[in-house]
This record gives sequence, structure tokens and C-alpha cells, in this order.
Amino acid sequence: VNISTGEAGDRLTYAARVLEALTGQKPVLGRARYTVRQFGIRRNEAIAATVTVRGEKALDLVERGLRVKELELHYENFSDTGNFGFGIKEHIDLGVKYDPTTGIYGMDFYVVLKRPGA
Repeated sequence: VNISTGEAGDRLTYAARVLEALTGQKPVLGRARYTVRQFGIRRNEAIAATVTVRGEKALDLVERGLRVKELELHYENFSDTGNFGFGIKEHIDLGVKYDPTTGIYGMDFYVVLKRPGA
């Protein structure tokens, strides 16, 4: 599960809190690879929060995410190896209570059905 804010600071902190409330795990912060002046992003600046979820918790989270998408995915959502990904526009659709200080964040789900090398 990934939330990319595109900037460091309060928005990223709030996004990390949303992921932590949703999954019960501490998120890992993703960093920018390049400096992009147009977006105001510097190299190695934290711009995203990511959590890897496994087991029953992952099944529950993916099911809630698919219910938001009304259990329908496009052909383009699937990779050649059988993995799939999709995004939702508002995290409050997953059943998280809305907090005005936090705001609303979209997030991406990517489901890998087989681990590498297995």
C-alpha cells in the first residue's frame, strides 16, 4: 500500500499516520530519485509512505479496497505475471474515520501473488 504526497513535511507525516492507522504497521518513507525543480522536489527528499502487508491482514485490506472499486478491475490493472494493482481516491472509503486536520489521501494497492524465487 502506497501514498505518494510528492512533498515532505506535514502532508507526508499525516499520510504516514493514515497508513499506520489502516494497517497497524509503521510505514517506510520513500525518497525522490532526482531533483525536479518544476515540482519543488529535491533528491533524497522523503515524498511517499509505503507499507508491505502480508497474511490475513493483507486479504482484509485488499478486499476493502476492491469493494471501493466495486469489485471491478480493468485489463490494464494486471501484469503479465498475474500480479495486479489499483488505486483509490479517498482513504475514508476504506472505513477510516475522517479527521479534518489530516485531510483526505488517495492510495495505491499492488498485490503480488508469488514471492520472488518461489
